[in-house]
Amino acid sequence: MKKVFVLDTNVLLHDPTAMLRFEDNDVVLPITVIEELDRFKKQAADTGRNARHVSRTLDDLRTTGSLTQGIPLENGGTLKVALCHRDTLQHLPAELEGDSGDNAILAVAMELKERCECPVALISKDTNLRIKADALGLVAQDYETDKVDISELYTGTAELMVPPAAMAQLFAEGHLSLEHSLCPNQAVTLVDETKPAHTALAYVEGSSGKILPMGKLPHSGVSRILPRNREQRFALELLLQDAISLVTLVGRAGTGKTLLAIAAGVQKVADEGAYTRLLIARPIIPMGRDLGYLPGDLQEKLDPWMQPLYDNFDLIFGTQDSRSKPEYWRRGHEEMIEHGLLQVEPLTFIRGRTIPKQFLIVDEAQNLTPHEVKTILTRAGEGTKIILTGDPEQIDNPYVDAASNGLTYVTERFKGEAIAGHITLCKGERSNLAERAAMLL
Repeated sequence: MKKVFVLDTNVLLHDPTAMLRFEDNDVVLPITVIEELDRFKKQAADTGRNARHVSRTLDDLRTTGSLTQGIPLENGGTLKVALCHRDTLQHLPAELEGDSGDNAILAVAMELKERCECPVALISKDTNLRIKADALGLVAQDYETDKVDISELYTGTAELMVPPAAMAQLFAEGHLSLEHSLCPNQAVTLVDETKPAHTALAYVEGSSGKILPMGKLPHSGVSRILPRNREQRFALELLLQDAISLVTLVGRAGTGKTLLAIAAGVQKVADEGAYTRLLIARPIIPMGRDLGYLPGDLQEKLDPWMQPLYDNFDLIFGTQDSRSKPEYWRRGHEEMIEHGLLQVEPLTFIRGRTIPKQFLIVDEAQNLTPHEVKTILTRAGEGTKIILTGDPEQIDNPYVDAASNGLTYVTERFKGEAIAGHITLCKGERSNLAERAAMLL
């Protein structure tokens, strides 16, 4: 049965193509939504860009028909702009009287429910509006086209029981083929079914689908960093393979996501010369109250935001304490910047760039929207490798959550791609206190 979907403004600001994504059903935009889009269109951020996109789409569609009568869409549905009549507003409860945009949207949905024989649903990303709609007897839903069930997020790992002959073949021939449904570049722990204590770490080669043993790490580690658990070992394998262009690392605080990514970046750029530069970026979103404007030039403004990255460089280069040998002390990242091997910058200026043959790390990617992550990934030039790290449980951006942020979105969308790999890091290695705090609080 055909349905009628009434869209709130925030749905279109989140996804400017949302009105075209409801298959063969009818989509209704209250005139209040058009008014609110007009107020947003001059903003420079994503909301302004999305508002302008919606306005241009509606302007193109109106040349093919009447927005008040309904314009046929390619998917078989129709798109209509509905007016909010004063008498309908008066039928709302006294608590909802007034000319607010939310009340006008509720009024349009109520009128459609009374007139239409088919089901009517209000689609909004505003939790309070959905609650008010439910109180009025309306069906209210969140816009979930790009949402990911965080409890079922792809982990990038698997554990398989195999016969002893398979284990022997893996090390004798250097590869193994198994009849299992595995994703490209998925990390695999092979367990000897006769002796469960015997295990082997392997991964699925993206191009061939064969299971290959993990490569050996140097005894000194990667940039002096050695993995402390199995997931960290899997992560380093993905980070060190040039054939894998996109790596996503998800994990709680202290699991080593950023440290491993930077260590691999230093190894690939400074030691091996596989990439021309290590480029690190992170979104400028404060936790809690913002301190406001910061004095100084661009670098001085960035330093407080980038300090977590500098802490990792200090650990890699052993420059945490300048008092040990003050005459020789020099922070490792400063030397890399001077030699042009390292660049640290905010994501604000990435639009329009082309980034060839660089090792790009985007830290705190859970604070990015799917559109912002798409913008970053489409900046990649020939030979560039991109690493996205983050913790979906620590989101400071008010416009995304654990299910709708860019990091989890990309993880699910790219899990079947031969050029991408993912690992979920589980065990905290920062300190016992950090691990217990992440688990208990």
